[in-house]
Amino acid sequence: MSTAAIAMLVGLSAPTLAGGTLRIAMTASDIPLPNGQTDQGAEGMRFMGYTVFDALVGYDLSSPDKPVTLIPGLATEWSVDPADTTKWTFKLRPGVKFHDGSDFNAEAVVWNLAKILDKDAPQYDERQAAQGRGRIPSIATYKVVDDMTVEITTKAPEALIPYQMAWIVMSSPAQWEKVGKNWDEFLKAPSGTGPFKVESYVPRERAVLVPNTEYWDKDRISTLDKLVLMPVADPSARVAALRSGQVDWIEAPPSDSIESLRGAGFEITSNVYPHVWPWHFSLLEGSPWTDIRVRKAANLAIDRAGMKELLGGMMVEAKGMVPPTSNWFGNPEFEVKYDPEAAKALLAEAGVSSEKPISVKAIISPSGGGQMEPMLMNELIQQNLAEVGINVEFDVRDWNALLANWRAGAKDPGTAGATVTNSSYFSQDPFTALIRHVDSTLIPPNGTNWGYYSDPEMDALIDQVRNEFDPEKQVKVIQTMHEKFVDEALFLFVAHDVAPRAMTSKVKGFVHPQNWFADLTSVTVE
Repeated sequence: MSTAAIAMLVGLSAPTLAGGTLRIAMTASDIPLPNGQTDQGAEGMRFMGYTVFDALVGYDLSSPDKPVTLIPGLATEWSVDPADTTKWTFKLRPGVKFHDGSDFNAEAVVWNLAKILDKDAPQYDERQAAQGRGRIPSIATYKVVDDMTVEITTKAPEALIPYQMAWIVMSSPAQWEKVGKNWDEFLKAPSGTGPFKVESYVPRERAVLVPNTEYWDKDRISTLDKLVLMPVADPSARVAALRSGQVDWIEAPPSDSIESLRGAGFEITSNVYPHVWPWHFSLLEGSPWTDIRVRKAANLAIDRAGMKELLGGMMVEAKGMVPPTSNWFGNPEFEVKYDPEAAKALLAEAGVSSEKPISVKAIISPSGGGQMEPMLMNELIQQNLAEVGINVEFDVRDWNALLANWRAGAKDPGTAGATVTNSSYFSQDPFTALIRHVDSTLIPPNGTNWGYYSDPEMDALIDQVRNEFDPEKQVKVIQTMHEKFVDEALFLFVAHDVAPRAMTSKVKGFVHPQNWFADLTSVTVE
């Protein structure tokens, strides 16, 4: 989106509340769908999913200084049946209303689970199913116990269900009925239970949100007049919009702009958070990445310190799927570092050299939630790999198109010969950090094991995690899993983001949590 287009879009009326109008330029190329299980990755959940809608389980985003933990959301408590660990009970929060005034209750929860899991349900929505079903692959059945209680049964014991349920947000069944049982019409008049309501939604242009003054959490009722979301995929356009006063906040300012923005009086915020920016390898027959020597060599060929310098220090060098400071890192034997000579030696064993290179195609995106500066980073990777005998061709796609292929898997015809996909990954819980990428039961279309990895030893570790309800014992199994990730070099481990944002000094009250998500209810604009 050009800055001229942005200027036309932000001509809003002067604020009428003390909180002012907050205008945010996202990295997404489109406005996240306001249907509930929104698109545009984690950025879509950050700005639309968790602002307009709520999940049964929430995140404590109130502090910048501590790792984020799960907290009650639309459910006040949950528990597993000790006699049958496939059965979970969720007690719901009384008195909650959807934006349209209808009641939130157990029937609404069951209805929302069916919209993404039951293809025969009238409310089933393939768009939301594509976003949500991979988050809750363990769920077998769900039923109403009473008006404020839901029972969820899993296919097998699943100790990670609370983490999974934090992804599933609630849309209003009554509003869906009111708009003619049509999800396209629902987009024009969305209704959730969240702290903001959708006032207007124009695809590829803007969404205008207003505070839900009747929000159930009285401590999180926003005083903003409006919250305006705009898709601005081009980083230079985001910076220009901030400098010209057309927006108040931009996601992911490019590294070469950070110091000049600071010098001009803009605030730059950043924080560690559960994130990894890797290359996800295809392990299908015929892929060069099936050779562990090639995978390890690629990991040894990347100059991460040089990349960090290029990014103005706004990254942490990756040595695995989680940082070494994580409780899940363990003690892998293979050390991910920059050692191009060792990379060349491994490739020579595999019959690869600069004179006899191999060629790979990588699906990448120019922008997207958590994607940092993907073009710059991938160009450095391309250069580093060429130096050791791996030639890289890029297949550049829109962020949503990349995610669609990630869900479809490496076997999908749309992969078009690529053996790598480059998507940033949320790593806040064991499922999203590790399990979903390597569980053989989650090969597409069942889940997001894009590369078709299958290993009985890894599957056994996954089963142990799911069956271990003792947190200390569970951590030890997760460490063993992560050691296997690193020792087998299952991904090209590149970077962990620190989520830089730039905003005008007029933006007040923002808490930058150690998380992909953020609570916008505390923010005001002077």
